[in-house]
Amino acid sequence: MSAFLVDRNARLRMLFSGEKAKESLGGLVTNDVVALHAGHGHRAVALTPKGRVIALVRVFDRGSDLLVDCEPASAEAFVSMIRKFVNPRTAKYTVVTPQTACLGVYGANATKLIAPLLGTTHETFDALAPLSIWRSADGALDVIRSDDFSVPGLDIVGEPTRIAELRTALEAQGLHEATAEQLEILSVERGLPRFGVEMDGETIPQEANLDALGAISFTKGCYTGQEVVARIHFRGHVNRHLRWLRAESPLPRGATVLDHEGKEIGDVRTSVQSPERGALAIAMLRREVVPGSEVQLLDGERRLTARVEAIA
Repeated sequence: MSAFLVDRNARLRMLFSGEKAKESLGGLVTNDVVALHAGHGHRAVALTPKGRVIALVRVFDRGSDLLVDCEPASAEAFVSMIRKFVNPRTAKYTVVTPQTACLGVYGANATKLIAPLLGTTHETFDALAPLSIWRSADGALDVIRSDDFSVPGLDIVGEPTRIAELRTALEAQGLHEATAEQLEILSVERGLPRFGVEMDGETIPQEANLDALGAISFTKGCYTGQEVVARIHFRGHVNRHLRWLRAESPLPRGATVLDHEGKEIGDVRTSVQSPERGALAIAMLRREVVPGSEVQLLDGERRLTARVEAIA
C-alpha cells in the first residue's frame, strides 16, 4: 500500500498548560519533559513507585502547552495518576479525547497526499523528525510525524468535523483504512511494545526495551519509579527482554519458549506473518538468550525452531 488510513480516535489525548506544566508532568514520567522545545516531542513512561509500567505516552510541545497521548489500554490508569499527583492550581490539565479526533495517514505517499489538503507542501512534513509536531496556521490541526509502525506516517489531531472532512478528501483519492491484521503486522515489525499486549503492569521499562527506544532519560531530575530504573541502568540488569523471533513457519501466540536443553525461557506475546520478514513474533525471553541463538517453541506436541533477534 502506498498510503492508508488508521483510525486513532481511541487514543487518550490530554493538554497540559501553565508555568508548571512541564515540571509537573516531568516529575511523573521517565523522559526530560522540561528540555522539550516547541515543535518537538518524545516518548516517556509513567511508572508505579515500584518501577512498573503504567503507560507509554507521547509528549509534544505545542509552544503554548503540551499535548500528551497514549494507547486506550493505558488511558484510565494514566489519567488517574495525573489526577492524584498533579495540582490543577499549578498545572492545568484537561482530557480532550471527546472534543478531538485523530486520523493516521501512513505509507510512502502519506506526506504527498495530505500536504495539499493542509495548504502546504510535502517537504514540510518530510523534514519533520520523528515525534515532531506541526501546527496549522489557524491552530486547528496538529500533525505529528509518527513512527509507531514500520512505515512512515502522520497523525492528525483536531476537531472531529475537520478530521472527518480530511478523511473524506483522502478517501476520494482512493485511500482505505488498514485492517486490524495489517496494523498488527506493521506493529510487530516496528517492535514498539503495546500495553496489554507485549507488556503489562508488571513490566519494568528496560524489559520492554523502552530505554533503547528513547523513552527514558538518565540525566533528568526525579520522577516516580526512578530508583528502580536507575538502579538497573547503573548497577544491574533486568532478567528478561522483549525480542523478535524469526522462523520458517507461523509461530503460535502464547507458546512457551525453550532453550536447547528444554528449559523454559519465555513466552510468545504476538505473532504475525510479515510479507517482508516472514514468520515474525515478539517474545519475552530470559536475558541470557542472546540475539542470534536458536530456541524451540512448544505448539501442542510439535516443536518449532526460531532464531532470536534484538529489537532495534
